[in-house]
Amino acid sequence: MSKLSNPWDMAFLPDGTMFFTEKCNGLSVRTPSGTVNRLLGMKDSKGYDTTANDLFCDGQAGMSGVAVDPDFAKNRFIYVYSASSMSQPQANRVMRFVVSDDATKLSDRKDIVADIPYKTAPSDHPFGASGAHNGGRIRFSPGDGFLYVTTGDTHNGEVPQSPTRIGGKVLRIDREGKAAPGNNAPQGFDPRIFTYGHRNPQGIAFRPGSNQPFTAENGPWHTDEVTALKAGGNAGWDPRPNVNGRGDCPDKYCGYSPNQMGAVDPKERSKFMPMTDLKAYPNAMKPAWTNEGLSQGMSSGAFLSGKQWKDWDGKMIVSHMGIGIHGTPVGNRLDVLDISADGQTAKRTTVSLPMPAGRFRSVVQGPDGNLYVATDEGEIYKMTPN
Repeated sequence: MSKLSNPWDMAFLPDGTMFFTEKCNGLSVRTPSGTVNRLLGMKDSKGYDTTANDLFCDGQAGMSGVAVDPDFAKNRFIYVYSASSMSQPQANRVMRFVVSDDATKLSDRKDIVADIPYKTAPSDHPFGASGAHNGGRIRFSPGDGFLYVTTGDTHNGEVPQSPTRIGGKVLRIDREGKAAPGNNAPQGFDPRIFTYGHRNPQGIAFRPGSNQPFTAENGPWHTDEVTALKAGGNAGWDPRPNVNGRGDCPDKYCGYSPNQMGAVDPKERSKFMPMTDLKAYPNAMKPAWTNEGLSQGMSSGAFLSGKQWKDWDGKMIVSHMGIGIHGTPVGNRLDVLDISADGQTAKRTTVSLPMPAGRFRSVVQGPDGNLYVATDEGEIYKMTPN
C-alpha cells in the first residue's frame, strides 16, 4: 500500500485481512481482495463509516496500536490505542469494538483503559511538543492470551517510577481492561502494571517457544534498548531531578541532560542519565541489546517464525525511524537480533533493504509468514524471505 498518512500499526486475521491505523486519520481494513474499508475516523477525518470526535492526533500522539482478539472468530473484537479528549486532562485510551461480519462497520465501543497519560502541553526539551513520548503498541500474547499495552513517560520525570500513574509502563490486562493475574506489581502499584520504569516503549513482541515478552524502546540521544520483561520488573528509567546524584533539570525532567540542547558524547550522557540505571536499581531488567549505545529511534519489533526464514527463524527484527543528531548516524534500517537464551545478550545483523530506507514505524509478521513493514512516509511493504 502507498500514499497513506503515517501508517502506525497493523494487525491480521488468519485469512490475510489486515487492519491498519493511520496516526491522524483512523482505523481501516484491507480485505484479502484488496478492498479498503475505512472503519473509524478521528475528529475531522473524512470518508470513514464512523467518526469519533473525541479522538485526535497531536505530535507523536494519535491513533497508534491495533490488535485483534485471539477469539476474534467468535467475538469479532478489535482494539485500538488513541489519544482522546473525552476526559480532562486529555488521556490515551484503549478501546474495544465489534467488527461487522462484512468488515465494513464497527460497533459497541468500550473503553477498557481510559487513564494512560498524554502530554498536554509543550516543554523545554528536544522534541518537546505536546503529545511526546506517547507509547502506544498493543499486542496479545500468544501464550497467556492477555493484552500488553506499552505507555510512554510523557516527558514527566515522576511518571516512570510512579506506582499509580500508568505512563512509562507495560500494562497486562484482560479484554475488559482488568488486571491480569500474575502481574506481580510491587505493593501499592496499580495492579494492571506488568513492568515499570520505561521511557517510551513503542514495540513489544513475544519470543516463539517461551512467549517471553521483549520491548523495543528508543533512548534519549543514547542507548536504544531491547529488553526481556519479567513480571513486576523495573526497566530502570528514572528521569526525576534531585535523585540518584542529579540536581535540577529543565522542566523537572532529566531525560536529555546534561546540556540537553547541545552536543555531548553519548557515553557521557549515558553516565549522567542511564536508560537502565543499574546503580540506582541493581535488580532492574538488563537489556539484551543497546544499539551500541546509540539512539536512532527504535520503534517496534517482531519475532520471525517459520522455516522460510532459515537462519532468522526465531530471531527478533526491530525497526528504526532514524534520528541523527549531534553527529549520531541517522540509521533508518531494520535489524535482526539473535538474542541469547537467557535474554541478556544479542548479536545484530542489519537487513539489506529491498526498498528505500525510511522512517520504519512498524514491523508485523503476517499469517502468510511474510513480514509487513509500515513507514511514516506512507507505505506498507510486504517483505518475503529469500
